[in-house]
Amino acid sequence: MSLTDLLISLALMALVVRQLGGRPLTALGLLWPVALVGWAAAEYLHTLPPPGSGLDFALLGMGIGLLLGVLCGALTRLSRRPDGVVIAQATALAAALWVIGVGSRLAFAFFAQQGGGPALARFSAAHHLSAAAWTAALLFMALAEVLSRSAVLAWRGRAVRLSAA
Repeated sequence: MSLTDLLISLALMALVVRQLGGRPLTALGLLWPVALVGWAAAEYLHTLPPPGSGLDFALLGMGIGLLLGVLCGALTRLSRRPDGVVIAQATALAAALWVIGVGSRLAFAFFAQQGGGPALARFSAAHHLSAAAWTAALLFMALAEVLSRSAVLAWRGRAVRLSAA
């Protein structure tokens, strides 16, 4: 895990923690996490795992990310100020789920680099997983989490704006 990886993870965690107090819902606020994770995907995702257990594992990661992102978006409170600005306020549960998602990827990287390599190698061998499968699973999870959260908040934010019109 590089310093850049750590900073991206911390920035993503700060995103929702900052929303605990309520923040205006903006296009930039919805898109910058997608850009961060998109950069990481372009940097690290060079090949997809072959069909079979590796691809299934990557899709499992995507499913977990999708679930976490949708729940985070659904559990965020949206309100409209009198001036029409939509405010997003993360609930404690939304923030906890987000931190669990981002933190689990961070913890995995730390574990892998700090002595967990042999255990991961045994697990990978037993389940026919390549390094590409792990990379894809973690990045698919991150992409699905930020994309689904942003999509849910954008859709809900639009509904809040339209309901006041």
